[in-house]
Amino acid sequence: MGNIIRWVLGIPVAAIVTISLFVLMMTLIAEEFKPQEKLASSSFEINPTVEDIKVIKRETKVQKVKKVITPPPPPTIERQSAAKPQERIASLEGAIPEFEAPKIDTKTFKIQVSDRDAQPLVRIPPIMPPRAEKSGHCKARFDVSPEGAPFNVTTTYCTQRVFERATIKSVQKWKYNPKIVDGRSVSRTGVETKVSFRLQDERGRTIPE
Repeated sequence: MGNIIRWVLGIPVAAIVTISLFVLMMTLIAEEFKPQEKLASSSFEINPTVEDIKVIKRETKVQKVKKVITPPPPPTIERQSAAKPQERIASLEGAIPEFEAPKIDTKTFKIQVSDRDAQPLVRIPPIMPPRAEKSGHCKARFDVSPEGAPFNVTTTYCTQRVFERATIKSVQKWKYNPKIVDGRSVSRTGVETKVSFRLQDERGRTIPE
């Protein structure tokens, strides 16, 4: 019902608006065309001529150069040559002072070396076993010969058995200062040490034990 009322009211209004616009257009078209008056033409120059500027030249007179007489050189004075020294310059550099050499009895003279324990000189790092999946360590026990070479190398504890062989091979390549007793090198027994293995991943981070 509402749509019918809208159509009934809308059609007359639309017809009135259409007729009004049509009449207005007819009125505008019916008027005669009157051309507009022409504006007075204006002209201007793009590149106007520039008057020449007179350049005033300054006249300068150059005076003649007078002849200059060079003064005579100063008189030469004879210098007295220095006589060379006849005496030699004394120098103590590198001289050995005179002293009486001490008398040493070869029968009673002995060089005494203080006692010391075996000290490590060279430690070869162990090679990481290819089967290892994480880091670990081993505790090794060995003896040191009078020549400073480890022997009787064994492992007392390892976090993984894969590290035992690599630990023994690494310790056998080490070098020690031998133990000194009464000035003589002797063997040292029961040396204990810890050998660590650090395994890293592709990013360079250490994989924990």
